[in-house]
Amino acid sequence: MRAKIAESLKAAMKAQDKHRLPTLRLIQAAIHDRDIANRGSAKEPASNDEILQIMAKMVKQREESAKAFDDGKRPELAAKEREEMAIIRDFLPTQLDDAAVTAAAREAIAETGAASQKDMGKVIAVLKAKYAGQMDFAKASGIVKGLLQ
Repeated sequence: MRAKIAESLKAAMKAQDKHRLPTLRLIQAAIHDRDIANRGSAKEPASNDEILQIMAKMVKQREESAKAFDDGKRPELAAKEREEMAIIRDFLPTQLDDAAVTAAAREAIAETGAASQKDMGKVIAVLKAKYAGQMDFAKASGIVKGLLQ
């Protein structure tokens, strides 16, 4: 994952791509920040799963910003946020649709033997382990909650 981001950064620098370059630098800075935090707590540098989580968080932040800019009648800033989201999503695995999330949730419920909402944490932990970066876990949490009722 790191190599792919670094290679994209080099290509953007060579092409003088004024749109991709700042976003790729933001991604690298976020990963570097996580590495520093991990080093402070005697952990290894960020793994691919952690990098996926970082980028998913970055996409979510940009979605919220774009919505706020739309609400504030600033379409040019909202468009910039959406452009950054598209660049970050290039590195993320494809997102599962609602039907696939529901199927994965049913499978995780069967695997963990979850019977009530008290077992939601176990189910979400299984989903996070199997589908890191592939689903919105806030949405998945709602689906699991509905299935456990």
